Parts: sequence; C-alpha cells; structure tokens
Amino acid sequence: MEKVAIVNAKSFGREFPEFLDELKEKVGYVEKFIFSQDASQQELIDKLKDFHYIILGNDPTFKEEFFENCPDLKLIARHGLGFNNVDLEAAKKHNVYVTKEENIIEQDAVAEHAVSLLNVLAKNINIANQMVHQGEWGVRRERLMGYQIRGKVTGVIGYGNIGRRFGEIMKYGYKNRILAYDPYLPSEKAEEYGIELVSLDELLANSDFISMHCNLTDENKKMINQDTLKKVKKGAILINCARGALVDDEAVLETVESRDLFGYGADVCSQEPIHPDNPLLNHDHIVLTPHVSVYNLTCTENMNRKVMEDIYLVMEGKKPNVIVNGL
Repeated sequence: MEKVAIVNAKSFGREFPEFLDELKEKVGYVEKFIFSQDASQQELIDKLKDFHYIILGNDPTFKEEFFENCPDLKLIARHGLGFNNVDLEAAKKHNVYVTKEENIIEQDAVAEHAVSLLNVLAKNINIANQMVHQGEWGVRRERLMGYQIRGKVTGVIGYGNIGRRFGEIMKYGYKNRILAYDPYLPSEKAEEYGIELVSLDELLANSDFISMHCNLTDENKKMINQDTLKKVKKGAILINCARGALVDDEAVLETVESRDLFGYGADVCSQEPIHPDNPLLNHDHIVLTPHVSVYNLTCTENMNRKVMEDIYLVMEGKKPNVIVNGL
C-alpha cells in the first residue's frame, strides 16, 4: 500500500471531499498534516518518512536532509504555482519529482484578485464599509475621495501567465496604457500583446497602478524597498499578489503614511500568517488578504485534480505534468 501526505494544503478535499475518497481508493492511505511555517527537517522526517507522495501547500520548506532520510518518497506535488519551499536540486538528486500547478489554472483567479484589491483601494471601499457599520453614513465623506481607474497607466512587474491576464483586464476593461517590466519577455511578444516593455525605473515613475506578478528569486528579494519607492509616481497604488518577500514591509508602510503611495494591497506577506502586531494591519490605505486569491470553486477543483493526476501518473511509472526540478 502506498501513502499520500497532504501537507499544509488545507483546501485540498475541503470543498470536494470526493477527491479524498478517490485518492484513498486509488492509492491506499491518505493523511492530512499541518506543520508550522518553520518546521524543522527532523520534525518533517519523523512524520513523513514512510510516505510516497506529498501534496504540498505554501510551506514548510523541504531541504536536503529531508530527502536523504525519506527513501520511499517519489513525488512532491505543489498545490500552487510557487516552489521556493522545496530544494529542487536535492529532490532531483534523490529522484523525487517536484511538480507545480499548470499556470492556466490560477491565471484568472489571481489576476481577478489583484484587480479586486486595486478597486478596493482606489474607491476606498474598506473605509466606506467601516463607515456604514459604525453608523457614520454621512460623516467625513472626504475620506472616500479616491481614483477613477479608466484611462490611467498600469505597470505590471512580471508579464508572465498571471501578469499578462491582469494586463489584459486593465487594458481592455479599463482602457489603461500598460507598461511591463520583465527581463525575460521578448520585445516581439510585448508588441504582440500591445504593451510597452520598459525598465523598472521607468515603470515606477510613470504608473498610476503597479501590480507585482513575478517569481521570487534571490536576486529580487525586497525589490520594492526604500530606494525603489522613492522612484514611484506620487499617489500610485501598489498591488502584490506574488510573494511577500518581494516587498520591504517597513518601507511600504512609510511610503503609504507619507501619502507618496495612495495605497498598498497584498494577498501575500513576508511572514505568513502575518504577526498580529505588524503595523501594516493598522492603516486604512493598506488592504491585506490571507493568501487566498485562488479560493474559488473553479480554481480549487482544477488544482485538486491536477495534483491527483500527478500521483496517478507516477504510480503508473509515467512522468507527472509540469515538473520543475528537471527529472
């Protein structure tokens, strides 16, 4: 009998319990685990050493020590797009496939969430909601003075799968001019998409709205920091639905407090869950959601099915889909 561990992927099987039943029927044994974000490798080894397949959420991190001590493991299937919580070289060394979701699965969900955060900030919807609930219907309505979105300039950092969909919504839905910073996007593709490929500095200086959709790497950690924020157009709105570590939280807070940034909206934080004392939580022009942009029924169903299909393929001696560690 083979065994499947569902690790910190809370949404797997929750809305679709029949998927859990199917896994148990086809594989044999399925168990859910919740670990802390910084769980030790020894803790992971102790709990997971007998498992053959892992369906993995956004954390914890699996390193060389784990793979060395889990010889039965065949596959880690990420229940998401990012895979920076897995040592890919170590997994490859020990012949463990690492896969992620198909880009198209999360494309609309994350792009729509980014647009939603932008609308909430531009229209001060969170403040308006508070006013209604606090009985302040007509009190200090100047607090609600925001932006009309049509006809502005939108900058997209990372014009891949999700960034491109976000750009399409802003270009065709809101008639925005689209600037993109993406060192990996060919100029002919930018021309095909009807956007302008620019430097990061140019994007920051000219965009009314900036949305981040790039992968996290060692090179771009805190790419939005005190220095780069000085280059941002005054009154811009910054959105981050990529990774929390791309942004320096303290620098963003200072820039929002000075009103050089009109607002900051994010579905990700540098530490997740965010610490309750984090000052980002105490500003009306900062809107945060708890890494839930893919939380809709369509996206969740497709994500669940993808990781299950990866397991079935490996069971049949075949390669799974969207392998990210080169096996």
